[in-house]
Amino acid sequence: MESKEIDDIDSEIASTEKPEADSIPGEEILCVENPKIIEWEELQQELARLCSLSSAHAKAKERKEFLSQQLRSVIEVRQKYLQQSNELYEMRQKLEARKLAMGEMAMQMRETKEDVKCKKEQLANSLRSLLVAGKRVCAAHEQLQEANKLVIGKMGHGNAKSLQTMLRMRQQHMITQVNSLYPVKSSNEDASKEKFDKPCAGDEVQSSLPDMTRSPTLSSLTILGQQLTAFPLKKTSFFSDKKEIQKSSIVLGYVAHVVLLVASYLDVPLRYPLRLGGSRSHICDYAPSTETATSDLIVNPVVGANAKPAEFPLFLEGQDSTRAAYAIFLLNKDLEQLLNFFGAESLGPRNILANLKELMRIIQSPEFLDK
Repeated sequence: MESKEIDDIDSEIASTEKPEADSIPGEEILCVENPKIIEWEELQQELARLCSLSSAHAKAKERKEFLSQQLRSVIEVRQKYLQQSNELYEMRQKLEARKLAMGEMAMQMRETKEDVKCKKEQLANSLRSLLVAGKRVCAAHEQLQEANKLVIGKMGHGNAKSLQTMLRMRQQHMITQVNSLYPVKSSNEDASKEKFDKPCAGDEVQSSLPDMTRSPTLSSLTILGQQLTAFPLKKTSFFSDKKEIQKSSIVLGYVAHVVLLVASYLDVPLRYPLRLGGSRSHICDYAPSTETATSDLIVNPVVGANAKPAEFPLFLEGQDSTRAAYAIFLLNKDLEQLLNFFGAESLGPRNILANLKELMRIIQSPEFLDK
């Protein structure tokens, strides 16, 4: 409807402007090019015609202005209409988006309801199991009370504590007798109190080997008057000191015997078992040998578990010095295990007699009965 009105207004403007373009400018051009000669008698008619034309021109201008105002108002109305239609389109899009969001929310609500329903069922099952567990706890509590009554009685905790004290006293007495058989004494009290830092586990074997060659005596401690001297790294020759080698083997045999007796009295299984033979004792290592192929262990792991332990000599005569040094290292590891059983630390991989003396001191102390 509005487009039809705009077309009518445009046609009226064109019809009003057409006479002006045909008459007035054309006449001026004719006047300029071919001047018209008017008689005096026709002057009044021409003047009247000119007046009527000027009045028609003025009316056309007024009509044109009126139509232009109407056109502007129609354009403004049209713009407002377009703006409202755009806003309406945007509102429709927002409404559709809201509908989609509401649909998703409805789906989420349904899923949430299902989850809540499942959670309720799980909670009900948990409550039932909790009730059953509560009944079991009550029954266990009653059993615990009965057990506490038994413990508090004559044959309860007090009796066990007294038996444990008697066992500790018996162990202390037996180990004291072992200490009297193999006394570890110090000829220099200042040197006996000196402690060495404990090296890293990976470097203990390597550090023990060179230190045994650098110092002639590792400590001033003796066992049964015999001092543990250093082993040379090279294999013994014809000119080696046989007496020093035999003394060291005897001392190591004494220490192995003491360690074995103390471990058996305390019921502590040694990590590296000992095979006593006096000055020809051996120590066993259950670690897999480096010569064993890894493929065999992968195919049959039982073979590695049931493999025969490697024995290392605690003496040097006729043996490889490296194997003997490793045997001393393992013997010190057994001493360290016994010290760790009482919460004490080793004094170092080079101090076998010092570790043995420290172990005897801990066992003979009054605190041993309370452990």
